Amino acid sequence: MKQFLVCIALVAMLCACQPTGNSGGDDNNTADSMAAITVKYATGFTVRDSAEVRLVDVGKSDHFALVHDDDAAVPQGYVKVKVPIERTICMTALQLSNFTVLDAHDVVKGITGTKNLYNEDILARVGDGRIVKIGMEGEFDTELVLAANPDVIFISPSKRGGYDAIKETGITLVPHLGYKELDPLGQAEWIKFVGMFIGKEHEAEEVFARIEQRYNDLKARVANVGTRPTVTSGEMHYGNWHAVGGKNYLAQIFRDAGADYVINDDETSGEDLEFEKMYALSANADYWRILNSYPGEFSYEALQASEPRNAMLKAFKEHKVIYCNMKKTPYYEISPVMPDVLLKDFVAIFHPELVESDYQPTFYRLLR
Repeated sequence: MKQFLVCIALVAMLCACQPTGNSGGDDNNTADSMAAITVKYATGFTVRDSAEVRLVDVGKSDHFALVHDDDAAVPQGYVKVKVPIERTICMTALQLSNFTVLDAHDVVKGITGTKNLYNEDILARVGDGRIVKIGMEGEFDTELVLAANPDVIFISPSKRGGYDAIKETGITLVPHLGYKELDPLGQAEWIKFVGMFIGKEHEAEEVFARIEQRYNDLKARVANVGTRPTVTSGEMHYGNWHAVGGKNYLAQIFRDAGADYVINDDETSGEDLEFEKMYALSANADYWRILNSYPGEFSYEALQASEPRNAMLKAFKEHKVIYCNMKKTPYYEISPVMPDVLLKDFVAIFHPELVESDYQPTFYRLLR
């Protein structure tokens, strides 16, 4: 609970530092919604502006023309979207985090579900019907989708899909590719992507600038540490160990926090490995990072019970497991827009002398 309250306080601080403004399509947002956007880290979207149209390319195959005037001419191959939008559906917690940090829950009219969701405002909106639960991807309730009456729906193409029925409604589907970003700041920069659609570009730019500065300031402080511990990540599930690859954003956070990830030279973002292969990589790692949804109080005993061979790892023996329980911490709900906080949690473990002596972690701490 303490972790959760600390996280909520951080979100409140982020929102309090933003310029005030409504989430809907008022005059202030209309004036803001063609404010300049600079993309520095994200690779999944690009932006080009002209006098009347903002062209947003998402990946290689999706192209949107954001306009204020329905009569504005747009280039061939671009889907016209009148902005700011007033109603949308979010498919993932990562997408929802962008709306949370921009104080724009009013725009969200539908989500897939509330599993591992802690935000009291979102839960209240679900409870009183302002936000509907449309079902998980692949099992959407089309009637509820239509009832939400979204201007656009933000989708996550990597999931199970099930968008064919929604496509038939004529609702514009907008891919949100933040999950593909390999740079922690690149993932957080999708705040700007959402900001363009809801008319909060200025706020998105300012919020991200503060995240970027905190992240890079701490990264610079760590850059010259004399000793870099090694760290492994993940655990066994259904016979395989899902390992974060060397290109994964979490591996980058490890490096930026002054540690060496055990598979730094791997060029993938993640893969499933047999225990023996992962053990060969992880046996002597100084630290072991674990994220799960353990029911109850996770412990070294529970970790050994789940896989007896876990006790063979050095980090287990020396009680240097770094742990976050998603049942107690809104990890996926808000961490995508808090890479600076994630970084500080890890720095506090790897190099505690570089943070305040009374620092209280938000997501990760050493398992006792």
